Amino acid sequence: MTVVTIYNKQSFNQPISQDSNNNKPILALKKLVANLQREQNKIQDLLSSLGFALRSFNNLNQFLELTPLIASRVTDADGGALIIHQSTSKVNLPQIHCYNSNLKGKLKQSLEKTIRKINLEHRAISPESESFSVLVDETIKNELNLHAQAFSTPILVKNIERGRLYIFSSDSEYIWTQTRKKLAQLVADQTAVAIANNELATELRSKERQDRELEIASEIQLHLLPRKCPQIKGIQLAAKCQTANRVGGDYYDFIPVNYDQLATDTHKNTNISNKPWSIVIGDVMGKGVPAGLIMTMTRGMLRAEVLNRHSPAQVLQHLNRVMYDDLDNSHRFVTLFYSEYDPQTKILRYTNAAHHPPLLWKANSQTIQKLDTQGMLVGLDSDSEYEDAEIQLQLGDIILYYTDGFTDAINRNGERFDEYNLYKAYAYACKHYRQAQSILDYIFAQVEKFIGVGNLNNDDMTLIVMALTE
Repeated sequence: MTVVTIYNKQSFNQPISQDSNNNKPILALKKLVANLQREQNKIQDLLSSLGFALRSFNNLNQFLELTPLIASRVTDADGGALIIHQSTSKVNLPQIHCYNSNLKGKLKQSLEKTIRKINLEHRAISPESESFSVLVDETIKNELNLHAQAFSTPILVKNIERGRLYIFSSDSEYIWTQTRKKLAQLVADQTAVAIANNELATELRSKERQDRELEIASEIQLHLLPRKCPQIKGIQLAAKCQTANRVGGDYYDFIPVNYDQLATDTHKNTNISNKPWSIVIGDVMGKGVPAGLIMTMTRGMLRAEVLNRHSPAQVLQHLNRVMYDDLDNSHRFVTLFYSEYDPQTKILRYTNAAHHPPLLWKANSQTIQKLDTQGMLVGLDSDSEYEDAEIQLQLGDIILYYTDGFTDAINRNGERFDEYNLYKAYAYACKHYRQAQSILDYIFAQVEKFIGVGNLNNDDMTLIVMALTE
C-alpha cells in the first residue's frame, strides 16, 4: 500500500522561516566584523601615511601639519591641537585641526590667547621642567574643556617633554577608550621622532659647517707657515709642525731681517742668502681655532716688528706691548723664542719669552747646552722686559728649536716623553746624522714610537733643526 504525505502551505513554509531567524545573528556578526576590519584598515592606512611622511618630509613643519589631523581621524574625534615647548621658555601652537570650522576658529583664538598669557607670566620657568609641563597641560586642557572634552598625551624627546598632543570631541557620548589613547600616543611618538630627527639634521648641518670652517682655517694656517725653509749660506734648515687638531697654536717662522736684500737676491736668481735671518718658534696656550687666530695675529705683528731692525729683546718688548690688550681679553698667552742668525759672522743673537729653550749641540765637545734668557710670557704683563744674548757658532754645531708637545707627549701608560728622552734622542741623532732633515725625522720617529701605534698626541708638535755646514 502506498502512503502519501500531504504538506499544507503553512507547514511547508515553517522550516524556512525558522532558518531565516537563525541567520540574523550571524549576518549581524559578519557585518560587525566587516566594519571593524574596515576601521582597522583605515587606521592602518592613516598610520602608514604618517610613517611615510616621517620618512619623506625634510621640513618639520610639513610633518607637524599632519599630526593633529591624523590623531583626530584614528581616534574618531572632532579635532586635535599640537602644542610645542620651545627652548626659549615659550610655548607655541604650530597646528590645530577641527572638522567644524566654527569650533576651530573659537578654539584657535582661545588657545592663542592662553598661550600668550603663559609665555608672558611664566617666562622664568624652564621649558624642560616638570612644573612647566604640568602648568601648560592644565591650562590648555581647561581651555579646551570649555568647548569640548579633551585628552592629552606627551611628546617625549630623550625623555624630556617637548610638547603635547591634544584631541577633543564635542560629542557627549564620546569615550576615551584605551585603544584610542594608545593610538593617540602612537601619533605623539611619531611626532617626537620627527622632532628628534629634525634636531639631529640641524646638528649635522651645523657640524658640517664647522668642519668646513675648520678646513678653511687649517688651509689658511698652513699657508701662513713657511712652505719651505730658506737657503741661508753655511746652514741647513728643516722644520715641521704637526697639529693635534686641524687648527693648532704652534708657530714657527723664518723672516728675512732685510726684505730689500731678499728682493735683490731673488732678482739675481740666487736662492742662497748671505744676510741675517730671524728664526722664530712659539706656542699659544690652548688649542683649536682660538689658538690658531692668536698665532696668526702673532705672526703678522712680529713680522712688522722685525722690519724696525731692533735688537731681539726690543722686538719682543714691542710685540708684547702691542699684543697685551688682545691677549689679556682672550685670557691667553704666548711663549716665544726669537733669534737672528748672521751667516757672515756665524753669530746667533736671541731672546726668550718663557719658551722651552732651544738645545745647542756643540760638535767639538759633543755636549748639549740650553739657549735661554730671562723673560715672561707675551701678554702676561704690558711692561715685561726681555734680555739679549748671543753665541758664536762653529762648524758642525746643531740647534734644536721645539715646542712642549714633544716633552708632554704621553704613551698608553700615561708616561711623558719628557726632557730626558728628548735629549737622548737629540744626542743620538746629532752623532749619527749630519743632515738637518734626517735629524728632524729621527726625533719625530722616536716620539711617535714612544706614543705608540694608534695613539694620538693631544698637543701640537713643532721642530726646527738648524745645522752649520761647510
